[in-house]
Amino acid sequence: MKIAFSGLGVMGAPMAGHLIAAGHAVTGHNRSAAKSEAWAKKTGGTAAGSVAEAAQGVDLLILCVGNDDDVREVVGAALPELAPGAAIVDHTTTSARVAREMAVLAGERGVAFLDAPVSGGQAGAEAGKLSIMIGGDAEALARVEPVLTVYAKAIRHMGPAGSGQLTKMANQIAIAGVVQGLAEAVHFAQGAGLDTDAVYEAISQGAAQSWQMDNRWKTAAAGQFDFGFAVDWMRKDLGLVLDEARANGSHLAVTALVDQFYSEVQAMGGARWDTSSLAARLQARERR
Repeated sequence: MKIAFSGLGVMGAPMAGHLIAAGHAVTGHNRSAAKSEAWAKKTGGTAAGSVAEAAQGVDLLILCVGNDDDVREVVGAALPELAPGAAIVDHTTTSARVAREMAVLAGERGVAFLDAPVSGGQAGAEAGKLSIMIGGDAEALARVEPVLTVYAKAIRHMGPAGSGQLTKMANQIAIAGVVQGLAEAVHFAQGAGLDTDAVYEAISQGAAQSWQMDNRWKTAAAGQFDFGFAVDWMRKDLGLVLDEARANGSHLAVTALVDQFYSEVQAMGGARWDTSSLAARLQARERR
C-alpha cells in the first residue's frame, strides 16, 4: 500500500516512523518543511513539499494535524490526487461535524474517510501503543487496519462517520476529571505534611490507581510539568466536548469547571505544560 502521512509533529512523526520501520513506503508532509526534511533524514522516508505532492497516487493518506480547519485544508488539497478507491484516516482530534463533512466530501470522489482519533499521548505514539477509536465504513477499516496495527495496541470501530470523534470526547471528559482529582490528592497530601511518595505507594495499589496516577503523581508533586499532552491542546479538545454537549443536551459540570481551571493555568504561563499542571494551579493558590 502506497502511503502518505500529513502532520509530522510530536505524534505524527513517530507514528509515520513506525510505518517505515515496518517496511511501508511513506511520503511525509508537514506545514514546516524543516520538520519534513528532519523526519525523512531520521527515518528514511520521503519528504514532500506539499500535501498535493504527497498524496499523488497514494492508496492511504493518514492525517495527524491540528484542528478542523487544518483537516478541511489537507483533505481539500489531497482528494484530487489520491488513487481511485483510496482511503483517508484522520488521527486529528476534531469535531464530529467535520468528520461527517469530510466523509461526504471524500465519498463523492469514491474515497473512504475514517475519523480515527487516538489516545495514549506522545509516549504511546513513540512506543507504537496507541488506542484508536474509529468512525466510518467498516469495510474501509478492514482494508487499512493492518497498517494501523503498526502503531496501535487497540483499534475499535465505533460506528458511522463522527463516532470516533465522539468517543474521543468521552475519553477527554474522563481524563479531565481524573487529572483534577489527582491534582487535588497531591495538593491535599502536601498540605497534610505527608510523604507524597509514600502516599503514592499506599493508594496506587487500590481503587485510586489510574494511568494518570502511575505516570504523573510523582512529577506533579515535584512541580514538573514538561511531559506529554499540552494544556493548549486539552483546552481545544474540551472546547469540542462542550460544544457537542450543548448540542446533545449533556450536562458536563465537572468538565466545564476543569476547562476553566486550565484557562487559569494558561494565564499562569502554562499553555505548553502538560495536563497534570492542574496541580500547579493549586500550588500557586497555596502560596497566595
